[in-house]
Amino acid sequence: MRLTLFWFMIPAVMLFAPSPAQNPAPRQSIRPPAVPLLVHDPYFSIWSAGDSLSGEWPRHWTGATHGMAGMIRVDGRAYRLMGKSPAAIPGFPQKSLSVLPTRTIYGFEGGGVRLSLMFLTPMIPGDVELLSKPLTYVLWDAESTDRAVHEVSIYFDVTGEAVVNTSDQKITWGRYILGDLDVMRMGSQEQHVLEKVGDDLRIDWGHLYVAAAREPGSSTVIAAHELARQAFALGGLLPRSDDLRSPRSVNDDWPVMAHAYDFGKVSGGKQSHTIVVAYDDEFSIQYFQRNLRPYWRRNGAGADSLLAGAFRNHGAMAARCRAFDEEVVDDCVRLGGDSYAAVASLAYRQCLAANKIVADIDGTMLMFPKENFSNGCIGTVDVVYPASPLFLLFNPGLLKAQLTPLLDYAKLPRWKFPFAPHDLGTYPHANGQVYGGREQTEKDQMPVEESGNMLLMMAGIAVAEGNADFAARYWAVLTRWAGYLKEKGLDPEHQLCTDDFAGHLAHNVNLSAKAILALGAHAKLCAMLGKKDEAASYRKLAEIYAARWQAMADDGDHYRLAFDKTGTWSQKYNLVWDSLLDLHLFPAEVARREVAYYLTRQNTYGLPLDNRKAYTKLDWVVWSASLAQSKKDFVALLDPVLKFVNTTPDRVPLTDWYWTTDAKQVGFQARSVVGGVFVKLLMDGEVSRKWRGRK
Repeated sequence: MRLTLFWFMIPAVMLFAPSPAQNPAPRQSIRPPAVPLLVHDPYFSIWSAGDSLSGEWPRHWTGATHGMAGMIRVDGRAYRLMGKSPAAIPGFPQKSLSVLPTRTIYGFEGGGVRLSLMFLTPMIPGDVELLSKPLTYVLWDAESTDRAVHEVSIYFDVTGEAVVNTSDQKITWGRYILGDLDVMRMGSQEQHVLEKVGDDLRIDWGHLYVAAAREPGSSTVIAAHELARQAFALGGLLPRSDDLRSPRSVNDDWPVMAHAYDFGKVSGGKQSHTIVVAYDDEFSIQYFQRNLRPYWRRNGAGADSLLAGAFRNHGAMAARCRAFDEEVVDDCVRLGGDSYAAVASLAYRQCLAANKIVADIDGTMLMFPKENFSNGCIGTVDVVYPASPLFLLFNPGLLKAQLTPLLDYAKLPRWKFPFAPHDLGTYPHANGQVYGGREQTEKDQMPVEESGNMLLMMAGIAVAEGNADFAARYWAVLTRWAGYLKEKGLDPEHQLCTDDFAGHLAHNVNLSAKAILALGAHAKLCAMLGKKDEAASYRKLAEIYAARWQAMADDGDHYRLAFDKTGTWSQKYNLVWDSLLDLHLFPAEVARREVAYYLTRQNTYGLPLDNRKAYTKLDWVVWSASLAQSKKDFVALLDPVLKFVNTTPDRVPLTDWYWTTDAKQVGFQARSVVGGVFVKLLMDGEVSRKWRGRK
């Protein structure tokens, strides 16, 4: 089934119906490879990977089933909304799907009833307190479509798979009353807090919560999956008592936390219902041997305050998220077209949910990305770098929170190299670099890559904030890295860059451009800190290098992959920083020539990374497209990316590494790097200033 992206097709809740006149809605065909449902951080991240919500079980981003079931009863007849059980009852006809930055909205219609099912995750980047809270609102709206009166009730459940790494692990459960809320919770029996590290891994500590208002028509139960689901499907009721056989393995009759709500008679107007699903991990990251709490818990908050606050504010939250979504989509459509808006909306939650926000022992906000399905590293510099446009656009403080642990690490005597580190460890342990030669040797390090990345991002923060105060705190480290690039950056030796899957490469032209721009960025930081002589020296050096780069890389109608390889080409995505930082080290003709050449090299599903292979990186395609001086050329380079999203047979959260010939995934999925698609908005001065001014 082909779903159409009508941003405002289904009202969120009755009080916040959209106004098409005020918010023109892009109408762009989209079939997401995977749809975000409960998406918060590398552990609490559940997606739907089917064409319909009732066609597959929801999954963790790693592909492990994290079962959730949903049903509706209309005039005594049961239908499935979500999940594959009970298999004997039919799916309720799904008519639409909208994926917006903070909301996923499914539209269903049948038996004279229209139902909207929304997963609303309040990821407002300017509000870190809110952003760090691991909760999603699940909202239903029901209305009659034929003016007749219909009896309508709905059902939702979630299995214990969300609280274990493997389904043979044992769980416990319980319930309690919190004010006017009914609260259910599940957790692993053994609570292996921060014990395991790795990539293809799920959480097995903390607790999952399902909370609903105590009101007529609402009921909850913790019971075996078939018992709970069949009871609702056959009679519209839940079992009268909880299952007390605990602890037991998740796969032992699959206990579920189930909730049902009876709308009663549905006729003219919409009737709405809301529950909250949340995950309290209590401790999130180990940072140099100390276990850190999630940011929202830093002042003593716990699950009860999290849930109570969520219900107190859910009406205002829905309005706030809707307004945010509308404004982001409007900016994307205006600057990049409908395809761009569709890709950016799908990328938004994925980028944020590949990170965890925690508080250090003094309350300082720190943010740690996981290198999902790459190698599981934590705090990887060349993962932070491609994702940085989203953070620089919406809240530079979040980028500072990602760079601070890396900068503090680089200041330690244990980091003995003159270049920047690659990572901080393996998620969720940020105890020191594990990639390549670790802290021991220069083997398989990324010296020019990571040093350039850090200097560019530091300058990006300074430009966004209007001062270089953050850079001043780490000036000795930054100066050391600038010195390294001065010596090694123009014509890099045989080494890795961020595209390390392509192997080592000497004389890398795109990597050289990064180093040159990073030297220009350092000059800018020097100037902002009043270091006039250093600023002039580094600026002059960057200008000389940029001129030499053009002569060394020139290959007629484009620039080469490597300085010593004629007849080659590559994406020069790093050039976006020339505009982002207002450096103007490279003449505009460089970007014009590159974009014109890219347009002749596209395949069906996008622009290859370079001439060596037909694969590409989604983030870099958008960076390269953003070099275009016309919207027409940007759209021409972006449209094949949406074709990939719509066509790829690999039903996983957005991969950033795929073949441009058949849309198949090469590797990687659910990574934060897709936040790089927001570079197009960041490059627009008016739009970036507007978002930076938000609190």
